[in-house]
Amino acid sequence: MLFVNWDVDPVIFNIGNFQLRYYGILFIIGFYLGYYMFRYFFRREGKPLELLDTLLWTLLICTIVGARLGHVLFYQPEYYLANPLLIFKVWEGGLASHGGTIAIMIGMWWFVKKYGRRYDFGYLWLLDRLAIATAFAAMFIRLGNLMNSEIYGHETSLPWGFIFMQNGETVAKHPTQLYEALAYLCTGLVLFAIYKYALPKIKEGLLLGIFFIGIFFSRFIIEFVKENQVGFEEGMALNMGQLLSIPFVLLGIFLIVRSFCPGTPPALFMETNDKKGSR
Repeated sequence: MLFVNWDVDPVIFNIGNFQLRYYGILFIIGFYLGYYMFRYFFRREGKPLELLDTLLWTLLICTIVGARLGHVLFYQPEYYLANPLLIFKVWEGGLASHGGTIAIMIGMWWFVKKYGRRYDFGYLWLLDRLAIATAFAAMFIRLGNLMNSEIYGHETSLPWGFIFMQNGETVAKHPTQLYEALAYLCTGLVLFAIYKYALPKIKEGLLLGIFFIGIFFSRFIIEFVKENQVGFEEGMALNMGQLLSIPFVLLGIFLIVRSFCPGTPPALFMETNDKKGSR
């Protein structure tokens, strides 16, 4: 049968104790793509570009800290609380997207409290636009997981199954990293198209709601063919990734319904030209 023999070394090169990995490169690409997307958003809507550096660093710190603590608290609390210094060894793996999402939402609340009133934007205004950039960044992170030969699925006989040879696998497994990356790419393209062509017609929260459903409902479904990440998930009807996805899907439904209610603020505060947006 036809399968993909996946035998990619996750390390590009070593310099002493330093390793350059594909995962790190893809992680950075995702963030910088988000940065340039926000340049486009800010230029279009007349927001000061000098805020972008602060926004980028806030997002980077929240993503890493939140995703790490999410893994520690949601998946292996006993292990890490017994060995707390290991929490700081992020390079050894162990990041949870749900924790990163929660931390980003908290970080964006701080960002809006600090800058929102001065520059005329609100919490949902920022999260709507962040949802677009995050969908594409999440795609690159899942591609990084593929390069690391990690977070893959159960055995499959489908012709696109991957044999993850770096892990000593001899049978094909579902490449769930690619399934999620494709779902995130589709979500990002839909969100960007709505932003580009329909922004004056929609209400705030709609983009964020679509993001939550597109990202976390697809995650919920794909988890059915994904191998469990930790031992305690064995025997559970739903694994931890699915349980953590449910609140975000429900929040997404609420935001979409809310966006069609009378009185909900519009998604577009003000559209302006590039010159004003570059001040």
